[in-house]
Amino acid sequence: MNPKRSQHVFVVERTERLTPHMVRVHLGGPAFRDFVDGADPDRLAATDKYVKLLLAPPSSGLTPPYDLEALRETLPKHERPARRTYTVRSVDHAAGTIAIDFVVHGDQGLAGPWAAAAQPGDLLALSGPGGGYAPSHDPDVTHVLLGDDSALPAIGAALAAMPADARGVALVEVGGVADEQPLEHPVDVDLRWLHRDATGAEPGTLLVEAARGLPRASRPVQVFAHGERTAVKAIRRLLQDGWGLEKTEMSLSAYWALGRAEDRFQEEKREPVGVIFAD
Repeated sequence: MNPKRSQHVFVVERTERLTPHMVRVHLGGPAFRDFVDGADPDRLAATDKYVKLLLAPPSSGLTPPYDLEALRETLPKHERPARRTYTVRSVDHAAGTIAIDFVVHGDQGLAGPWAAAAQPGDLLALSGPGGGYAPSHDPDVTHVLLGDDSALPAIGAALAAMPADARGVALVEVGGVADEQPLEHPVDVDLRWLHRDATGAEPGTLLVEAARGLPRASRPVQVFAHGERTAVKAIRRLLQDGWGLEKTEMSLSAYWALGRAEDRFQEEKREPVGVIFAD
């Protein structure tokens, strides 16, 4: 098996600065058709569809596609391409591009600085998509969407995919007013922005507090709650233990963990600390 075969090597078409801390990268090229044609239709239709990016250290000189098996034999881990998971914000079939939004905080991390410096013609290798959530079109369903900056692309995609008569609430925690985005959403879905910078609150704290202040949603209900791990665990307890919701009514996942580097966070998903559901 060719170790490069599962990699789609996209070309950067353009970038745009959405907010001070969010950059959208539009990716196209010949890889688009293989990406779309080879994807499971349900995963491609999911609004939380994600891809695994392969990002080489800037100083490595490596260019995609990567022969990962060969690199594992010749390079130490810190010099090899690292995997990072990101949501596909949108797929533009007419333009032949996908858009991925990156949270950027200066030179922190690997993916954010890459996106901030990306130029047309740059290459990006990725695999996927995965995913499993899409908002129901049942008019009786109450939608509850909860997330921080990391979940903003998936929440934005979900809101845009909802029918006009959808109803519910979306709570999105970001740094401040400048980090808000003009998200298309149904008129009966109450979109609320929570600003942590003004209070000095740790990420996820305001989101959990606001979620606890919500009245219990009437059934049928569909929940999408993603973001910082400690916050997602607290939200799970609220929804499962407090509201009495079943797992099947919720899409819950931690996208990151405060104080954890990405690689360690991914490793902890297989440990007790990384478990979101109690059973």
